[in-house]
Amino acid sequence: MEEGTVSKPVAVLACAAMAVLYVAILYAPTLLLRLPHPSSLKSFMIRRFICAAISSLLSFLLSSLILPMRSVEVWELLSAYGVRADHIWQSVAFPLSLTCLMYAGSLVLKTLLLIDSCRRYTDSVGGFSFDCANYALRSTLDRGISVAYSVLAWRNYVVAPLTEELVFRACMIPLLLCGGFKINTIIFLGPVFFSLSHLNHLMEVYNRQNYNLIKAALAVALQLGYTLVFGSYASFLFIRTGHLLAPLVAHICCNYMGLPVLFSRSKGIVSVAFLAGLLGFLWLLFPMTNPDLYNDRTSNCRCWHGYCSWR
Repeated sequence: MEEGTVSKPVAVLACAAMAVLYVAILYAPTLLLRLPHPSSLKSFMIRRFICAAISSLLSFLLSSLILPMRSVEVWELLSAYGVRADHIWQSVAFPLSLTCLMYAGSLVLKTLLLIDSCRRYTDSVGGFSFDCANYALRSTLDRGISVAYSVLAWRNYVVAPLTEELVFRACMIPLLLCGGFKINTIIFLGPVFFSLSHLNHLMEVYNRQNYNLIKAALAVALQLGYTLVFGSYASFLFIRTGHLLAPLVAHICCNYMGLPVLFSRSKGIVSVAFLAGLLGFLWLLFPMTNPDLYNDRTSNCRCWHGYCSWR
């Protein structure tokens, strides 16, 4: 694949079409097919899962038809989308560690709350530190089991991250790169499609805010701003590493943690941890996403967008 082999208007229109397609198919069963609303949340979410999978597949087919692939070999096609079997542990461990630095304050706060909960438990039963550790382990396991059986957890931590990264990173970024857009432009342009695709939550938020349009608009604006920032970060990870797993694990982590905790009124150490994590994140952002960590160095670069030689 070569830069500029897809016209910029075609690349942008294709990305816009995939963003619209991703949202439209979610509502197609109700609005277009006139199917009855599922009787349970589980049935409703399973329908959504199927729709998200269909939209991801259609986006994959659309982008593969437009991308100027020189070869039709399966491994080359998949590698163009960042689906690779090499350097897996690096693409999981480094981006996950980097992302967790942004949540240093949140992690410290969760740890302190867990310690307080353990202390209250041991005081109530007259136990010792071993009982506290056992309580913490049991609480963590119980939470993990409840998450595993929750259909909303499957949406937040499996289906949504996987399908969104496939569509908004794996399918869109190669098109924009082949369209001749500069990498910095893609990092900030691509997430616009990602953010706008979340506008479909406006009615849901509007209902939760007791039909207060101003509050709903502010909540959606905050969500769009957050998705824009995260989308830029995920695009950066995808371009730097050339691996879909990198933005995927970051996406799962962010969905699980929510907005980073900046401070706590009763625990000043939370703010210190957040600032330390932020500084660590900025310091390690480029070293931990160095393309050499995720790709075998060769004299003849065969990477689909030159990630093994880009600096």
